Amino acid sequence: MSLVVSRCIGGVLSRQAAASRLFLGECNPAVQSPWFSPVATLKTSAPLRAEPKKKKKADPRREIMVRERLKKKLKKLERVPPEFIPIEDFITPTKCLDETRERIPPTLSFEESESRALLLKEWSRYKQKQHMAEVEAIELALEAQREALEELKMESEELYLAALKPDPLLLPFTHEGPAYTPPIPNYDAPDGKYNDITRVYTQ
Repeated sequence: MSLVVSRCIGGVLSRQAAASRLFLGECNPAVQSPWFSPVATLKTSAPLRAEPKKKKKADPRREIMVRERLKKKLKKLERVPPEFIPIEDFITPTKCLDETRERIPPTLSFEESESRALLLKEWSRYKQKQHMAEVEAIELALEAQREALEELKMESEELYLAALKPDPLLLPFTHEGPAYTPPIPNYDAPDGKYNDITRVYTQ
């Protein structure tokens, strides 16, 4: 009998001890209740130690000053004319502007320079006479053509219109079909390989 009583008392005491350990968080964390977590399981991190950022008081005067400064900068930029992008094809290379000569020209005597100047003047007069003769011949041919067309128009309107048509036999031209393979329809030809050296300008 005493053995049974001692066993019952021991069971009750063990249950009370287990309950107290569970309440104080001394048992294994893996088997403890979710309502009682030990202090050792709590960990602090940076977000937990941080505090909310303080709100800066917005100064309306300062914002107005910043806006005025930006407006002044924009006005200054508008006053400056835009820079045009240079066209490299129209820029003469510096090596072409260099007027240094490799050979020294020979020095001419006074008689030689005078004879060359007179020869140049004589050549100019000859070319002027030739040009005036060509212009006069063209004007005479055009005048004769106009008179002939007027006479032809008075004789026959059909012959006049036929004379105004271009003559296909005046400049004979013969052409034989394409001598190369015809293009493939809907073929997008590649651009090929090349090194792009185009300069990029930013304003």
